[in-house]
Amino acid sequence: MRPIRLALVLSGAAALAGCVVGPDYVPPTLSLPASFSEQTAQAGGAADLSRWWQRLGDLDLDGLIEAAVAGNLDVAEAKARIQEARATYRQAGGALLPTLDAQASASRNRSGGLSTGGDATYSQFQAGFDASYEIDLFGARRRGVEAAFYGLGAANEEMRATLLTLIGDVASNYVDARGFQARIALARRSASSQRETAELTRNKFEAGAVSALDVASAAGQASSTEANIPTLEIAYTEAVHRLSVLTGRAPRALAEQLEEAVAIPMPKAPVPTGVPADLLRARPDVRLAERELAQSTALIGQAEAARYPSINLTGSIATSALKVGDLANSSAIGWSIGPNLTLPLFNGGQLAAAVEIAEAERDQSYLAFRASVLTALEDVENALIALDRERARYRSLKASATSFREAARLARSLYDTGASSFLDVLDAERSLYSAEDALIESGVAITTDYIALNKALGGGWDGEVDMTLPADMTAKAGES
Repeated sequence: MRPIRLALVLSGAAALAGCVVGPDYVPPTLSLPASFSEQTAQAGGAADLSRWWQRLGDLDLDGLIEAAVAGNLDVAEAKARIQEARATYRQAGGALLPTLDAQASASRNRSGGLSTGGDATYSQFQAGFDASYEIDLFGARRRGVEAAFYGLGAANEEMRATLLTLIGDVASNYVDARGFQARIALARRSASSQRETAELTRNKFEAGAVSALDVASAAGQASSTEANIPTLEIAYTEAVHRLSVLTGRAPRALAEQLEEAVAIPMPKAPVPTGVPADLLRARPDVRLAERELAQSTALIGQAEAARYPSINLTGSIATSALKVGDLANSSAIGWSIGPNLTLPLFNGGQLAAAVEIAEAERDQSYLAFRASVLTALEDVENALIALDRERARYRSLKASATSFREAARLARSLYDTGASSFLDVLDAERSLYSAEDALIESGVAITTDYIALNKALGGGWDGEVDMTLPADMTAKAGES
């Protein structure tokens, strides 16, 4: 019973723990604007960020985002960091408790000499317990637990930030892919129409109605339009490859799934933005910076506590016998218990410098937090102005494309009747192609700006995340 009583005595020493030195963390307060720019605000009211991508109404996009959240390797890496942070937190908490170790040994011995008149061979068995407990007088270990807790929060926010970036990247690349499909289809239609015009011009040239210049110009314009197609196909393929990798698969995995072209998804309704103060709660990068500030503040107290005395209670009990069966009966028993006091006297200023380092790191974390808030405000303002102005540009381009479409029809009709020159037809077809291509690009830009705005507001994944790591992780495969 003596080891048990000794452990109970050491455990009771926890009540002797004293104060906690160092600054207590207080969340910083920042002066933020009451609202975003009135000139560019899309809509009032609280921001609705829950699964914002579903408001685009594209089931393929919804499925790709689900697949990316489940299979992306950056997300898996963030999960592993959370597991590490959880283990670190448990490890720091365990340092607050006493430790109890057991040991046993067995040896075969031989002794002899002139005084004994012969040799003696015997066995010796020993068993015992060692216990220790460091009284957390000035809170060094409690500050360590506090820092580990904030570190766990930072790891969780880092995964939220990873998911936010991932969803935005999937949505942007998907929209780009659909945009390139639309531009490829437009280029093929325009080139086909221009080839028809070139063939018609050649027929007229053979009949003596037009010059060779008109024939060469018509063929050249068709070839120029066709030359855009390979470039667009390269960009489309790269977007599909990126989407495949973002979902954790080989680059060509989604080629067949996305082969059939569909309309570019575009937002229909204005986007509620809320107020700037909402960013402190919604943006994971801001929340991550705040958790890192809290962690660095706790580490100041840990460094400060190292400058003060520490008391460590230790105790041991041991028994030895010549037979195993005698360890609990006919054995020699010894024990010891007592405190150890450590008082830092001279260390060349290292401990004081460690406190200054921790304070400097806290100041850096504070500045990083402020910078993250300003960046968040900038991201929202930029996305608001971009979305607002791109919508205005889209309306103008749509009117332009309609006008050029009518101009191309009239130019062709007048040319067929001999009322206009072939140059008018070429100019009208070139302008129509450019206007329609710019209109497609503007549609892609609107959705891209919509995605950027939701990302800037902090819209990410708000559902459950399976914390299971992939079974074929490289680290585990390397162990086999």
